[in-house]
Amino acid sequence: MHPEILAQAGYTSATVAESPVRELFPGIRLHSLWQGESGAHAHVLEMDPGSTWPRRDVHEPGPEEVYVVAGTFNDGARDYPAGTFLHAPAGTWHVPNSATGCTLFLFYPEG
Repeated sequence: MHPEILAQAGYTSATVAESPVRELFPGIRLHSLWQGESGAHAHVLEMDPGSTWPRRDVHEPGPEEVYVVAGTFNDGARDYPAGTFLHAPAGTWHVPNSATGCTLFLFYPEG
C-alpha cells in the first residue's frame, strides 16, 4: 500500500451518498462532488422517472460533459442509454428529461 498517495495536495475523493445535494426542480437532484480552484466542477445528477428541466439548459460559460451512469437520458431530441457520453460545447443547449429516470455524471471543465 502507498498511504502517501492520500497526502498529495489536491488529491481527494467524494461519495454521492455523503455529498451535498439540492433539488434543482421537482424530481431532479444535484449532488456536488468537487470544485477546483479554476472553477471546474463535477456533479452527479439524478432524474426521477417523468422529470423534465422546465426550460432550455444553456451551457455557459463553458462546455458540459455528460456520462449516463444508469437509466435513459433524453436531451429533448433523442434518448441516450447508460454508457453514453455527451459533449455539449459552450453556447449549446438542451432540455434534459427522462421518461424512465436516470443518473448522470456531469463535468464542467471551465466552470
